[in-house]
Amino acid sequence: MDLSLYQFSFGEYYEKEVIWIRFYYTVALKNALKNHFPSAKWSQTHKAWYLPDLPAVRKALHLPPKKEKITSAICPQNQIALQNYISTLNLKAYSKNTIRLYVNEFEQLLKLLKNIPVDTLTPERLKDYFLYCLEQHKAKEATMNSKINAIKFYFEQVLHQPKMFFDIPRPKKALLLPKVLSKSEVRKLLKATTNPKHLLVLQLCYGMGLRVSEIVNIRIEDIDSDNMRVLIRGAKGKKDRYVNLPISVLEPMRAYYKLYQPKEWLFEGQYGGQYSVRSAQAVFKNAMKKAKINKTIGIHSLRHSYATHLIESGADIRFIKELLGHNSIKTTQVYTHITDISKSQIKSPLDNL
Repeated sequence: MDLSLYQFSFGEYYEKEVIWIRFYYTVALKNALKNHFPSAKWSQTHKAWYLPDLPAVRKALHLPPKKEKITSAICPQNQIALQNYISTLNLKAYSKNTIRLYVNEFEQLLKLLKNIPVDTLTPERLKDYFLYCLEQHKAKEATMNSKINAIKFYFEQVLHQPKMFFDIPRPKKALLLPKVLSKSEVRKLLKATTNPKHLLVLQLCYGMGLRVSEIVNIRIEDIDSDNMRVLIRGAKGKKDRYVNLPISVLEPMRAYYKLYQPKEWLFEGQYGGQYSVRSAQAVFKNAMKKAKINKTIGIHSLRHSYATHLIESGADIRFIKELLGHNSIKTTQVYTHITDISKSQIKSPLDNL
């Protein structure tokens, strides 16, 4: 497809951001567009073809990425602070998820300040803000910790002020046990998934105990079928590790590769490029619905199920720690609370009455 024969512009259609595609009409150019982008649609109103304005689509069309939007609810001086904040996060190579979370929390503070420069806030004023979030908005433990960390980052890392200690107790995280699926439920889930690509996503999530972000980050070159292992690059904590490739998934993976012919990433999106985390989550949600498993859990539960079922089978917790990429054995030990085999053999005194 010769992109120079097409003209691209950005706009909105039915309140959604789109990329308009116009060209001197020939059947060959129309077919080339449809072959490369099967989801391209024709707008009779605008007399143009269009695609959703997504990062992957922009990349495929060699168009510049979207610029960061600065909200008008933030005063000009604090907009500069926000730009510096984002730049520092990027320079320190924080993950996309952390950047999105921190920026969102920092923006909330800037919007509330209106014309007050954020640089003038004292620790006392910031403490008042945190108490306001806690008392007025009933912010939960995880949200409060995110707010404190995000705002501390600006004053300590962007403005290079001394470390800030707030006279406000850090809320303790609730010690909740991970939610898991039983082996029979995992079988039902996989059996209900007929799409080869979707099935492989779920098989690898469970079969290798991966985070959803790790699944979508697998490159074809990371798969070592000779040694039956997969390299997981730059996972949580920016660590690389190897995980075992299940023998049962090797042939389905080869069949999937022949069918879909991915170029760089093992799982690619509809418009090329990397498969999105949201798409993988949707795959799990739809599979749960088809399998009629009524549990309020997400795709991350497959990772929890992997660890739990390994412990049930007698695997050494130290090896499980390495496979999961945990920093501390204490993190892995939480799974022993879910499936303590020795405790399960203890009978209640009620049964002996």
